[in-house]
Amino acid sequence: MVAQPTFIAKPDQVEKQWHVVDATDEVLGRLASDIAVVLMGKHRPQYTPHVDCGDFVVVTNADKIKMTGRKMDARHYTWYTGYTGLRLESYGDRLDRKPEDLIFHAVRRMLPKNKLAYQMIKKLKIYAGPEHPHTAQSPQELKRTSKKA
Repeated sequence: MVAQPTFIAKPDQVEKQWHVVDATDEVLGRLASDIAVVLMGKHRPQYTPHVDCGDFVVVTNADKIKMTGRKMDARHYTWYTGYTGLRLESYGDRLDRKPEDLIFHAVRRMLPKNKLAYQMIKKLKIYAGPEHPHTAQSPQELKRTSKKA
């Protein structure tokens, strides 16, 4: 039996594709995990951990994202401004103010914690409405593995 050498992708060999996802009535965590897999390139058989093998993802209708249970009211984003105290904002308020941030932060936290993550997250394009300026790239509909709730 002949041993098959392990395939290791090189950055110039990877062909990037474009995918589009409609976030209408999608559950945030399930959508974010599917997007993170595509950004990392784990959906390809040529996946190599130290090479950015992922594709571009365009998310539309980010303002229509859903969460299960009472998470829109119970969970909060916190940040520190440099002054005394923490700032709090519920997910529901953040959805009204900046709907793109919910998906962006959920996907960013699912990516690996290394220098490649910056390159991966730059390939994520999120839009609150149904229109996006990436029609010239002819994005394909993303095949989802998780189901809608």
